Amino acid sequence: MVADLSQLVKAYDVRGVVPDQWDESLAELFGSAFVQVTTADAIVIGHDMRPTSPALSAAFARGAAARGADVTLIGLCSTDQLYYASGALDLPGAMFTASHNPAQYNGIKMCRAGAAPVGQDTGLAEIRTLVEQWSEGAPRPAAATTPGTITERDTLSDYASHLRGLVDLTAIRPLKVVVDAGNGMGGHTVPTVFEGLPLDLVPMYFELDGTFPHHEANPLDPKNIVDLQARVLAEGADLGLAFDGDADRCFVVDERGTGVSPSAITALVAARELARNGGEGIVIHNLITSSSVPEVVRENGGTPVRTRVGHSFIKAEMAEHGAIFGGEHSAHYYFRDFWNADTGMLAALHVLAALGGQQKPLSELVAEYDRYTGSGEINSTVADQSASLTKVKRAYGTREDITFDDLDGLTVTAPDWWFNLRASNTEPLLRLNVEARDEKTMAAVRDEVLGLIRG
Repeated sequence: MVADLSQLVKAYDVRGVVPDQWDESLAELFGSAFVQVTTADAIVIGHDMRPTSPALSAAFARGAAARGADVTLIGLCSTDQLYYASGALDLPGAMFTASHNPAQYNGIKMCRAGAAPVGQDTGLAEIRTLVEQWSEGAPRPAAATTPGTITERDTLSDYASHLRGLVDLTAIRPLKVVVDAGNGMGGHTVPTVFEGLPLDLVPMYFELDGTFPHHEANPLDPKNIVDLQARVLAEGADLGLAFDGDADRCFVVDERGTGVSPSAITALVAARELARNGGEGIVIHNLITSSSVPEVVRENGGTPVRTRVGHSFIKAEMAEHGAIFGGEHSAHYYFRDFWNADTGMLAALHVLAALGGQQKPLSELVAEYDRYTGSGEINSTVADQSASLTKVKRAYGTREDITFDDLDGLTVTAPDWWFNLRASNTEPLLRLNVEARDEKTMAAVRDEVLGLIRG
């Protein structure tokens, strides 16, 4: 098919509707282009539970093998299990998933050997160009004299062992934990990763079903954790965990059924990783995580480094600084000991170890890491993003004790509050995040900024 790749190839991955925007013939071209750009003689491929994933990943494998690359198929897996395979086998990898998007979507997340990301600046633009040319009839390179082999390998138990080896779980007390897999890949990985731990596991929606019959597999949207919150209370559980569709993100609910902010989880895991690293190390966080994060990092002997929003930026900073850990407001958690890649499962094990290693309930345990009140992200449609940002900056420019920075959009900081306002790259939106020491101050700042934007 001749495809409009401008709608299919995103900043960090390939994602679109099957078969309207892409199909197996295009997947095969992506496989050939991936091998050409990475110059790989072997690759690893995994896929999620979507109905179209097996056929698309098989087509990608054919395209790669035709170019002479040996292909290892690891089958059903989470995205972080694919990252594990890429790191442990030291091979470029491709994961077929569209995360929490509806069933008709599918996509490809690609990485170089060692789980190094492939984005627009690191190979994805070149892959897109090749696929465009070939789909429009340009001659493809000659097939390899000897095609690559295609073999299967099960990496689930090795992945689980690797994760458990990074967290001391030997002394945790028995815990009752409800896990909502959202009919995604957490239903495949959680039983093996949690096997042998003193956990009373209450599974929710573990059946693999890419049509997501119960709710969207995006736990950052509050409506998608309502079932989990109710079940935690009904079961008298110690905590709840929710995974997204490809199980690379994890969201936590405490024993009261209250969601724990990803910033608080970032701070908790940062403190544990710093302790594990002798009380020193660099921790990366994006600029809209809570101020609690850099405070906790410094209190535990570490050095916080602030970065722009977007996983390509945080992964680049992880590599540049040799950081031990990184966290985002979106519940992505990155670990040096996991090839700088993100794994919600490892963050979940840290939460279990922290909770199970003492007697306090989770709500009390995380209170020291959740020090401020945040607005969450608020979107506003605007005609002129730049003019709106200038208007807001001008409004605060004459006030005392105010600082500005433009690392990512506009961040305005006062002694008792801060806000960040940044433009969407794909829509006529401004995204606002506000944080303050108390709810009243946060609401006042939020309403004032929204009045300037929307007025």
